[in-house]
Amino acid sequence: MFGFNNDGKSISMAGRTDAWIVAQLAAQHGLSIDPASLQRFKDAYIGHLSREIHSPGPRKGVLPGVRPLLDRLTERKEGCLALLTGNFERGARLKLEYFDLWRYFTCGAFGDQLEERNLLLGEAIVRAAACGWPQVDPSEVLVIGDTPLDVAVAVAGGARSLAVATGDYTVDALRASGADVVVEDLSDEDAVWQALGW
Repeated sequence: MFGFNNDGKSISMAGRTDAWIVAQLAAQHGLSIDPASLQRFKDAYIGHLSREIHSPGPRKGVLPGVRPLLDRLTERKEGCLALLTGNFERGARLKLEYFDLWRYFTCGAFGDQLEERNLLLGEAIVRAAACGWPQVDPSEVLVIGDTPLDVAVAVAGGARSLAVATGDYTVDALRASGADVVVEDLSDEDAVWQALGW
């Protein structure tokens, strides 16, 4: 689309917003991204993703403890399950619908326009209130993620964090990033419920 071939390996994408990733790739080639270009990129990306989502992959699947945790949280109805992700909204939806996980989330904040990941927490709180959930203070929010940048979102916004070492970062690396609670995976129910304060 932009006239260059780049596999993205020159920048670290983990925990970044899709808008930031596209802007960085373009900047490396002396280009800038305007809203129309970003929209064209999103449309092309979603087209590719909708086909590729059906291909097998070595790390593709629902990670341990995810579905049981979402089921329990949904049953309790004591809190809002909101998605806070750097993914474009349509991309997040495609990925989660493929694994039948989208249905758990009533709202969320996405990386469509925001390059600064730390702004997503405030956006998620506002969107949750717009969906009918009570307005909450960030200190009442638990951010669950698998990168130091996910932890940074919580720290910057005044929320608590639960870091999960199922991605590219170890338990030690996630602990060093300032996470309140770190688990190997979400099947560690005691630690997860302790982090939730329930």
